[in-house]
Amino acid sequence: MKKIKYNIITFPGSNCDLDIQWVSKLMGAECEFVWHKEKSLKKPDVVVIPGGFSYGDYLRCGALANLSNIMLELVRFANEGGLVIGICNGFQILTEAKLLPGALLKNQALKFICRHQYVKVENNETAFSCDFEKGEIVDIPIAHKDGLYFIDEDGLNSLMINNQIVFRYCDKDGNINDDSNPNGSLSNIAGIVNKKGNILGMMPHPERSTDSILPSNRGTGVFRSIHKWVYDRI
Repeated sequence: MKKIKYNIITFPGSNCDLDIQWVSKLMGAECEFVWHKEKSLKKPDVVVIPGGFSYGDYLRCGALANLSNIMLELVRFANEGGLVIGICNGFQILTEAKLLPGALLKNQALKFICRHQYVKVENNETAFSCDFEKGEIVDIPIAHKDGLYFIDEDGLNSLMINNQIVFRYCDKDGNINDDSNPNGSLSNIAGIVNKKGNILGMMPHPERSTDSILPSNRGTGVFRSIHKWVYDRI
């Protein structure tokens, strides 16, 4: 059977790229890194923009990364239906590139947050969530200072109408409220897809929840979903 191939785009300041490489190995996939100065991808099935602090988060998170050479090719790949996932800083970069709507702002408490966090699967019919049950509660770590998802009222309505909200922050019982919202994100949003469903941005780190030695390994579901989606279409 054909091996799924990951391309991991790395920028100065990326620090979760090796985590994604490890996950790809766990999944039995091939993996190649793509330095941000390159102008072409390496024949991927899925492109991952990992977490970190690209360009030290100077100016605005993801803004400088969006000006890198590889972004033109990434936009082309995404617009042609290629699977793209941006995690944490990767989510910020995708919003800067206008591949996803909205923006990531400073956390409500204006502090860096690093902890385990429950999220609820709101849409399990995407390439990134089809391994989950709808309504499943998953423990996936978060680590960010600029993770407050914001969008205007019309944009939020559009996300809801088109079922683009994939993950929401919740408590262990699945309650979605202010108490279970770690950063003040609008409507407790933790992850969204574009209208076509081939691009996912999420602030939680599923790659930090994939190994049996870890306190939680259900983040694997994000990557299992990708593999199921690709293999179903081979």
